[in-house]
Amino acid sequence: MVGPNGEQVGVVPTEDALRLAGEADLDLVEVAPNAKPPVCKLMDFGKFKYEAAVKARESRKNQTNTVLKEVRFRLKIDTHDYETKTGHALRFLGAGDKVKAIIQFRGREQQRPELGIRLLNKFAEDVAEVGIVESTPRIDGRNMVMVIGPVKTKAEAKADARRAQKDQTRTRGNKQRVDTEGNEAELNQTLADNLSDEAKAKLEQAKGSED
Repeated sequence: MVGPNGEQVGVVPTEDALRLAGEADLDLVEVAPNAKPPVCKLMDFGKFKYEAAVKARESRKNQTNTVLKEVRFRLKIDTHDYETKTGHALRFLGAGDKVKAIIQFRGREQQRPELGIRLLNKFAEDVAEVGIVESTPRIDGRNMVMVIGPVKTKAEAKADARRAQKDQTRTRGNKQRVDTEGNEAELNQTLADNLSDEAKAKLEQAKGSED
């Protein structure tokens, strides 16, 4: 039997185990029925079911939100096309989605799999900041494929995006406030410069009276 905190109690007769459960106001739950002897644990079964349901729901949510995006390469891909596709992959991974990189072999290119591995390894290095290799390069028919997973989960990626948006809004607001204050100071200086000598004299006289 296992205690409520995970401690090993040892082999206990069923009657004694039920008595201990009743004294602790807990349930006696069989957690390993196929073991010899079967293993039971003292626990709050209602709480256990609730926590299990929450974990299952979160697991389904994560599976649903994770999308497998594809980027396709040719073995003789040019630099611009490679950079464009890598940019797409960086965006996908940054958003919390997986990326399946596919090299499509043509004709005799299938006889040079090492070139495909080299290209996919380079691709993995170029996206390493936001992605990790989950499935190393392998042959799939006439193609070679590799799967890269995101470093951050979709929820973390969304949270980062929201924080970045808030920071951008705050920065824009501060800039507008500084511009307004600067414009006001500039306007006051312009008005002061345009005062006639007579008006300036009256202004100085008024200040002297206040002092």
